[in-house]
Amino acid sequence: MSLQIRSLTKSYPTRAGNLDVLRDIELELGRSESLAIMGPSGSGKSTLLYILGTLDKPTSGKVTLDDADPFALNEANLAAFRNRKIGFIFQDHHLLPQCSVLENVLIPTLVNPSDQAESVEKWARELLDRVGLKDRLDHRPAELSGGERQRVAVARALIHRPTLLLADEPTGNLDQKTAKTVGSLLLELQQGQQTMLIVVTHSRELSQTFPKRMEMSDGRLLPMA
Repeated sequence: MSLQIRSLTKSYPTRAGNLDVLRDIELELGRSESLAIMGPSGSGKSTLLYILGTLDKPTSGKVTLDDADPFALNEANLAAFRNRKIGFIFQDHHLLPQCSVLENVLIPTLVNPSDQAESVEKWARELLDRVGLKDRLDHRPAELSGGERQRVAVARALIHRPTLLLADEPTGNLDQKTAKTVGSLLLELQQGQQTMLIVVTHSRELSQTFPKRMEMSDGRLLPMA
């Protein structure tokens, strides 16, 4: 289980010429490794995360996850790859307001329903227990606090036991105490699942809990100073 990024670039055409957002990114992560990426707004952090999540394509370079090149897949196979191999946690939890907590966690499993629905639901309930929400299964998002909604998003991202877990400012909308709780929970669950984790954050406090840290500067991914 590994993630490899080689000579990754991303450019956008403008009237003044190409705008280079990512420049020659090199990165390698192995099983159970976690990485925090910091950097100012506009430095390319979220662009990198969206490419790793296959929601955007690089201009050049290569990304391999579990020895597979997702960008070599057709759209249908890429969508299936993304759903099974990659978990997402965003700053805004993106929960469906009309669905219960349990239903929100199960949503990624509805893309390709299996005959093991009972075991999948059991796993969803176990995840919600681990994030401290076993008594909130039937609640709607509007009935939860911000920290509880983000914990639902963490459980949802882990429902397929993904190879790679990506989090874009996962504590950005939370108060300091709740942010610390969610950050600790994220690392605890990631280690338990032996999943690779990359978090983009402005929070130095959150980044300092990670064993590996890097920063984006002018489109380049560099070791933390």
